[in-house]
Amino acid sequence: MSSPDFDIAIIGTGPVGCTLALCLARHAPRPARIALMGPDPTPAPGGGPIDPRALALNHGSRSLLESLDAWPAHAADILTVHVSQAGHLGRTLIDHAELDVPRLGSVVAYDSVLSALHTALENSGIHRIADRPRRPVSGPTVQIDAGDRTLHARIALVSHGERPKGISREYDQSALLATVRAGHPVPGRAFERFTRQGPLALLPHPGGIGHYSLVWCMSPERAQVLRELPDRNFDSALQAAFGSRLGTLHVTGARQAFPLSMHVGPSLPAPHIAALGNAAQTLHPVAGQGLNLGLRDAAQLAQALASWLHQPESDADGILQDFARRRRTDRSLTMAVTDTLPRVFTSWNPLVRHACGAGLMALDLLPGLRKPLARHLLQGQRG
Repeated sequence: MSSPDFDIAIIGTGPVGCTLALCLARHAPRPARIALMGPDPTPAPGGGPIDPRALALNHGSRSLLESLDAWPAHAADILTVHVSQAGHLGRTLIDHAELDVPRLGSVVAYDSVLSALHTALENSGIHRIADRPRRPVSGPTVQIDAGDRTLHARIALVSHGERPKGISREYDQSALLATVRAGHPVPGRAFERFTRQGPLALLPHPGGIGHYSLVWCMSPERAQVLRELPDRNFDSALQAAFGSRLGTLHVTGARQAFPLSMHVGPSLPAPHIAALGNAAQTLHPVAGQGLNLGLRDAAQLAQALASWLHQPESDADGILQDFARRRRTDRSLTMAVTDTLPRVFTSWNPLVRHACGAGLMALDLLPGLRKPLARHLLQGQRG
């Protein structure tokens, strides 16, 4: 059988796929034997951003992107996180100094991260294929149709495409995204407030001090109403939900709404194929864990394949199986946290809500409870 076109085909040109390509390029004796497949990102109609989201990347993700020379120029540090529940006592504060790190994380614009990654890729030696690939087909090698040609790779690593099939949950919620300006900002502090409708997060915005990125989860019907309200009415609704900790809040710019659901599938959907990032799991945005989990997938998959890249004629399935086994704990814990928190804190049962408040108070008073959770949100489970 003739040699395949590539040793590795990476399908997906978002942050996880690009990070994976850069990580693999560091280990590959011949980076050109690695193909990164997918169309270049295009701005929204009218010259708007490719993606309006601001991303909360934890300390581990920032360290990874910095090591790849792919950290964007503008970011807002998160030094503390204030967690509370609307209408009930109990709150907890997570501080970077307690965990002995320079910051808990940073907030960056999606477009700036993607731009930094694509700039780094230009000098990586990776083979870029801009055609949109169709679903890879497993065989002796992996067959991938892209545009008017068919390519073959020894293994395919899929980070983007249709939703994974396996465990799924519809939350009957939408995330309303906006940028707001605060009258009395607290530099470096992020807020996660659990309301009856869903979690409400205000994160320091890379646009400057006093600006915050809003991620407000609620029913799709309410999200549509709030999205269409005049600014002053929206400000009033947000103020009522969040409170006065940051002074007067004013929305700036457009508002966007996205439906929320969870979909988790296998890490190894077929022989010679591994899934990671959104191809393996899409999660509720509470605590901002989805992309951070995908970046950990990418870093550890690249590390697992480092030796194989020097002898790609050998079978990689054992390496991929070991990777999936090692990632199981991190994926399961992160999925459990992001699935449980929004459902428990939106319960209308008063006993459950009082228990949530007591739990927040216990986390605040007992470092032995708080630190393990904070460590997981900071860097996940590794190994």
